[in-house]
Amino acid sequence: QVQLVESGGGLVQAGGSLRLSCVASGLTFDDYTMAWFRQPPGKEREFVATTIWGGGVTHYTDSVKARFTLSKDDAKNTLYLQMTNLKSEDTAVYYCAAGKSIEVISARAYAYWGQGTQVTVSS
Repeated sequence: QVQLVESGGGLVQAGGSLRLSCVASGLTFDDYTMAWFRQPPGKEREFVATTIWGGGVTHYTDSVKARFTLSKDDAKNTLYLQMTNLKSEDTAVYYCAAGKSIEVISARAYAYWGQGTQVTVSS
């Protein structure tokens, strides 16, 4: 049974930092494309960042480039998203996803999803 569990969200002031974690189980971590998506209140789910085939390739959406960084811990089967210089527009529920499609920025490409973790940026 595949399971993805996100953690690390919370309330932070604008300009602050958070690190999100996604613990994967029931899959071989390096065999999947892993991604972060987010859904702001009242808006559609949108792509944030991805690492393909265990981190050989990374891609970020333009709005988070130079502020967010992907990393992983293979021993813990965990994917991280380090977020710095947070802005109010980053407020959203953040989701971890796993799949094997080449359409890596499309939510429909991912078969497995976590429950999400809330990030709220004040001011």
